[in-house]
Amino acid sequence: MEQKKKVLAVLGPTASGKTALAIALARRLSGEVISNDSMQIYKGMTIGTAAPTREEMGEIPHHMIGAVPPGAAFSCADYAAMATPITEEVLARGKLPIFCGGTGLYLDAVLYGDGLSQSTKNPAVRAAFEKVAQEHGTDVLHGLLAAVDPASAAEIHPNNVRRVIRALEIYETTGVPKSQFDGLTPTSTAKYNCARIVLTFSSRELLYARIDRRVENMLKAGLIEEARRLYEDGLLGGDAPAAQAIGYKELLPYFAGESTLEAATQAICQNTRRYAKRQMTWFRRYKDAHIVYVDEDGQMRPTKALVQELCTALCLP
Repeated sequence: MEQKKKVLAVLGPTASGKTALAIALARRLSGEVISNDSMQIYKGMTIGTAAPTREEMGEIPHHMIGAVPPGAAFSCADYAAMATPITEEVLARGKLPIFCGGTGLYLDAVLYGDGLSQSTKNPAVRAAFEKVAQEHGTDVLHGLLAAVDPASAAEIHPNNVRRVIRALEIYETTGVPKSQFDGLTPTSTAKYNCARIVLTFSSRELLYARIDRRVENMLKAGLIEEARRLYEDGLLGGDAPAAQAIGYKELLPYFAGESTLEAATQAICQNTRRYAKRQMTWFRRYKDAHIVYVDEDGQMRPTKALVQELCTALCLP
């Protein structure tokens, strides 16, 4: 039997230090970083998505960052179709692919061929719900989702028609609410031998403090200007992908003169905290992952110490 090719994945909630660790591991292990972040994939959204800067990347090649126009729809299947050839190219160069990001479903799409997502695709069902939205409106469509999957309905805004229809499609095709389906463990065999590293916190308060500080730094770095450009280009309206990104959608009321910047900032922090909790819930499903606590005594552990711990634990050079 042919031995599976080795890849690494650095996963965890936002503001957990994934980028710094992935870059440090890439330097030690002769690797290249492949982003599996659902929003870093879009061009012109570097500040709000905390995409690594040129200085942070250094000499380490990075892939799947700013690769898609912000107005384009992009699915797990699209990610797998784009990232898999890149993974093979990195391996062919004798380098180690290191996935880094907080979108676990994107990683699963590469590892398992998007088997779970493909099994839920039903164009006829999708078309039927699109007709409901057109003829009866978004509130009626959202009400259908609330009746079968209250958890997803609470998470998805009624105006995000694409996501509402996707959640209904999953339920109609599988009989399982999307909120439960997302937690299912893939049963197909992984394409690669993936060593998953999941970063987590002993202190939830430290994570939240880091999130608040990150938002503050984003604002200083020009988040408002970046978001305003997208807004003026019409890329933050309707159910455009960029309009759903935390850090951007909360600024819409501010741009419209309906909210203060302080209120928008608080909403970004709050929504980012909620997102981090959802990320941690998702990553707990990886039973074979190597869990790393990035904090100790209320402080972040040095990246160098994390690298040494991981290389020892995973038998890496």
